[in-house]
Amino acid sequence: MSQAVFKAPPKRRLQPQLELALDEQLRYLCKGAVQVEREADLRRKLERANATGLALRVKVGFDPSAPDIHLGHAVLMRKMKHFQDLGHEVIFLIGDFTGMIGDPTGKRATRPVLSRDEIEANAMTYKEQAFKILDPQRTVVDFNSRWLGTLGSEGFIRLAARYTVARMLERDDFHKRFSSNQPIAIHEFLYPLAQAYDSVALEADVELGGTDQTFNLLVGREIMARYDLEPQVILTTPLLEGTDGVEKMSKSLGNTIGVSETPAQIFGKVMGISDELMWRYYLLLTDEPEAKIDGWRNRCVHADGHPRDFKVELARRLVTDFHGAGAAQRAAEEFERVFRHKQAPESARSHELVGAAKLLNVLVEQGLADSKSEARRLLKDGAVSVGGAKVADPNLVLEAPGEYHLRVGKHRFLKLTVRSE
Repeated sequence: MSQAVFKAPPKRRLQPQLELALDEQLRYLCKGAVQVEREADLRRKLERANATGLALRVKVGFDPSAPDIHLGHAVLMRKMKHFQDLGHEVIFLIGDFTGMIGDPTGKRATRPVLSRDEIEANAMTYKEQAFKILDPQRTVVDFNSRWLGTLGSEGFIRLAARYTVARMLERDDFHKRFSSNQPIAIHEFLYPLAQAYDSVALEADVELGGTDQTFNLLVGREIMARYDLEPQVILTTPLLEGTDGVEKMSKSLGNTIGVSETPAQIFGKVMGISDELMWRYYLLLTDEPEAKIDGWRNRCVHADGHPRDFKVELARRLVTDFHGAGAAQRAAEEFERVFRHKQAPESARSHELVGAAKLLNVLVEQGLADSKSEARRLLKDGAVSVGGAKVADPNLVLEAPGEYHLRVGKHRFLKLTVRSE
């Protein structure tokens, strides 16, 4: 078989920050993984890296189809960071070329193609957010248009000749669409092949991806062998459930926790997840050993542990990861003030009145309700609280001088000061 047109750069020197024996390296890298294909190959590659002093080249592709990185992406990026900890080279590969095809993974219909401007804007946002998790000194940011853009029509024909339609239809989403007579555009078949050629061009030792990428990663192994290259090891990570605890974390479902959200937003959303989901977040988003996490869980079920304490600690850790320890402390204090002591957040808007005021009027005049009828409904539904106590009386008058903390629903606050005439 002919070799790839693109020439991969020389490998970097192995520079581990974390010194571990080989068996410990394997445990560290495989923790939380769903599939390693093949673990024996990974062991052999790690042995060779230790012997030669040359780092493994670990490739992870990101199609810039959305501009925000959330905790679902962080599961995969943390695994990238684990390889960095052991001194290996991680390539954060932005699929600016494949983004124009559109990844058909999990889709029941042809995915809309992104424009070049959309791809470039999203790619820049990805780069800015990725280094909240990855070590920028040990990360190579690359774009697959460098080789796919020059492959040309002849190169794509030769690449396509290395795979069959029958094998492509083994992919679950393609098979379902074909069986139900739903259209599959020809260019969608090119996506797994283009992703596989990324591995050929980079001569990847390892490729990481979520479980929804398993088919594409396996195609990469096959295509590399057909270019007379050593097949990459693939390691897949779980798809993290969103804040609803059911669906995969996805911005389109509104169940995400974004790494660039404010400390208060991240802290509050983590505190809102279920106790059961908390343990999965601990497993996939921290470096705590699984046995230790199981011990905490058992304490909460059978002994003296309280889930809320562990959830507060998880929220602190995640805010610290993305915003620092100081921001985590302030977010914890804010959460305590708002949700435990029923006070308005520090950022809440303030307003001052002279003389008594009817609560119903205040709600409308200060934009906490759109109309008096809505204000009455909110009061009736128990969505309004004053000083942490729910209020239902539409005729309530705030007449005593002092400060009142008003809250409507989860996110509308007002610090109202009433002064005597």
